[in-house]
Amino acid sequence: MRDAPLLTLQGLRKYFPGRGLLGPRAAVRAVEDVTLSVWPGETVGLVGESGCGKSTLGRLAVRLLRPTAGQILLQGSDISDLSERQLRPLRRCVQLIFQDPYSSLNPRMSVRQILAEPLRIHRLVRGRAEEEERIEELLAQVGLRRDALSRYPHEFSGGQRQRIGIARALAVRPRFLVADEPVSALDVSIQAQIINLLCDLQEREGLTYLIISHDLRVIEHMCDRIAVMYLGRLVEVLSRAELVSPRHPYTEALLSAVPGLDRTRPLHPVMLPGEPPSPAAPPPGCVFHPRCPRYELAGRPAICREQPPALVALGRTHQVACHLA
Repeated sequence: MRDAPLLTLQGLRKYFPGRGLLGPRAAVRAVEDVTLSVWPGETVGLVGESGCGKSTLGRLAVRLLRPTAGQILLQGSDISDLSERQLRPLRRCVQLIFQDPYSSLNPRMSVRQILAEPLRIHRLVRGRAEEEERIEELLAQVGLRRDALSRYPHEFSGGQRQRIGIARALAVRPRFLVADEPVSALDVSIQAQIINLLCDLQEREGLTYLIISHDLRVIEHMCDRIAVMYLGRLVEVLSRAELVSPRHPYTEALLSAVPGLDRTRPLHPVMLPGEPPSPAAPPPGCVFHPRCPRYELAGRPAICREQPPALVALGRTHQVACHLA
């Protein structure tokens, strides 16, 4: 039995001030009342359309952003309002793998300098010999040769740069990694290599992952549980085994667009009407109701327009936010 979650997000909100040519506009509600726990050794996937707030939630989890409201508990400690100085010791516990490996690496630093920097900042090695030993260990962990140390990011392929980014994240021996679209910028032939590397590292190092992706195939392959996000809110959380029987109509639509992923899916994709609303002007009630086929079939019940649905447990691993589920 697991003692306690490694990360807990409780009632988390993140609003950004709106800006327009003619003056202030309504705030952008990027993340709205999100509650989610991630347990040690677990891989949780966060999936949804572009602009739904996935990356913002990932940056909140590692406290690159300060929440507007709610709590972020890391190993039981509330880090929501800590200053950068107070956060520094905790940075060793949680690290971020970025989507674009090229823009996340300093082009003026060699691989040796990139990997040495976190070791020196956190004072994890004593002397150059120990530093060199740790750097070579990191290269071996991610499948790069020692001759990469003197080279610069532009001299590597996209897949090799992502390996360097992973090595940099591993340098401080974190327990928890947030990977924001870790393979979306890579060729399809390289994506499987990076996914397999992340899975191998998790098994060897006992890591915990939050994987952010719009690709349900990646999520289904890597994750124990999947959190589905729409317009800043979690609409469903379910295990990988429960992907065959989703209970939220938005999850059903996402699965139906991926051939072969869900054996119970209809023959044709579920086409949702309209476009996702603006996070600066979300609909009242359930934010999904203007596009929801279930809402139309049920005769447009007033509760869907008036009351946001809570995330309700349907079982030990399954939660759904839908009045009509």
